Amino acid sequence: MEWVGLELNPTVPQRAIDHHLLDSWQSFPEMPTRVGTLGNESPIPELLAQLATTHLLQTERLQAQLHIADARQTIVQVYNRGFRADAIFLDPFSPPHCPGLWTVEFLDLVAKCLGPSGKLATYSSAAAVRKALLLAELKIGSVPPVGRRSPSTVASRIDKHLPPLSPQEREHLLTRAAIPYRDPNLSDSAEVIIQRRHREQEASRSGSS
Repeated sequence: MEWVGLELNPTVPQRAIDHHLLDSWQSFPEMPTRVGTLGNESPIPELLAQLATTHLLQTERLQAQLHIADARQTIVQVYNRGFRADAIFLDPFSPPHCPGLWTVEFLDLVAKCLGPSGKLATYSSAAAVRKALLLAELKIGSVPPVGRRSPSTVASRIDKHLPPLSPQEREHLLTRAAIPYRDPNLSDSAEVIIQRRHREQEASRSGSS
């Protein structure tokens, strides 16, 4: 298995360890490691702790790398080296708080890192996010909510086995709420990205959400 993670703040994964968020994880014997000093029987929590610290992990069955930088730049590197995922979990902060990772341009690159039969999953059901995924030439489906009121979203290059959107969700994609965030150079601040979308919404003839 090859795993790639994108993270801006190196303290985030370390805090997950510091706050003992892995203590409840059932420990399974792991394969012998090629790097590190975890011994021949390394439980998964210890492997994740190593990854959080060193940002790189390689065993006989797993190659994992955590890129610490602006994801808008590292996603380009991941794509250019030919990485294609069977599964992508998209989990930035919400679009109003972190619009740079929900733009048409960023999600287009994320979609290009998806394998032919791969699937992308995200907690977000925002119309702007779903519209950006559609513009990235992905098919989208709606997943029942887990621990929250709003549904989640799953996307793929093919629509086979994707749960359909409800009539209300399809109608929402025709409103101004579905106007996506844009970041042409993958470098604008959150304020600029939000203002750009707001101007496009004001100029739109679509109905309100």
